[in-house]
Amino acid sequence: MTAAPTDVPMIRMSAVDKYFGSLHVLREIDLEVPKGQVVVVLGPSGSGKSTLCRAINRLEPINSGRIEVDGVPLPAEGRALAELRADVGMVFQQFNLFAHKTILENVTLGPIKVRKQSRDKAQDNALQLLERVGIANQAEKYPAQLSGGQQQRAAIARALAMKPKVMLFDEPTSALDPEMVNEVLEVMTDLAAEGMTMLVVTHEMGFARRAAHRVLFMADGEVVEDTAPEKFFSAPKSDRAKDFLGKILTH
Repeated sequence: MTAAPTDVPMIRMSAVDKYFGSLHVLREIDLEVPKGQVVVVLGPSGSGKSTLCRAINRLEPINSGRIEVDGVPLPAEGRALAELRADVGMVFQQFNLFAHKTILENVTLGPIKVRKQSRDKAQDNALQLLERVGIANQAEKYPAQLSGGQQQRAAIARALAMKPKVMLFDEPTSALDPEMVNEVLEVMTDLAAEGMTMLVVTHEMGFARRAAHRVLFMADGEVVEDTAPEKFFSAPKSDRAKDFLGKILTH
């Protein structure tokens, strides 16, 4: 199989529209995320950030437009969609771990079932990933025995176990106690430094400043600004962004 040309963006959205009933939550979204880039999506509640994130692996089907991942149009359903989702890691606000399985079992399930890895190989990889996110000593515990920060790090390890091409994070720290936020952001910052393509919906301004190549600012279903972090935080162009930053940064 020939390698994809390097200029193919990892994510491409063209004229994407999404409605919930009469509510127009994504309006003519055009977006390209090159391989290895970290894009942080900011904006007020209800601006369409999570819907944008969830549309990329078709957790939210769109009404019109086109989405491609690594040059391949998003399949509608079936095996092709399952294969694409295996290439697109997703980390949610709620950790979505299987409560009745150990952390190790949670991390190995996808590689064994979807990637058809042997149990031994899947376990070796899982233990390396749990080591990488700092919770190898929790492998035999169940999710309820872990703190929220540890559970979210397990969820990141589970997504990485599938060897994804891109990682989507939908408010990954918003359900955590404040003292647990940094331990998750550290793992995400390390991933970014290693060159993982990432789209991150978050309110964590420090992470956006530190790890993002680009900041997308959304309001009312539109991308209002798409710029470098230092430009966004020092000189936002739109009144919506100025108002948003004024509220966030004064707290």
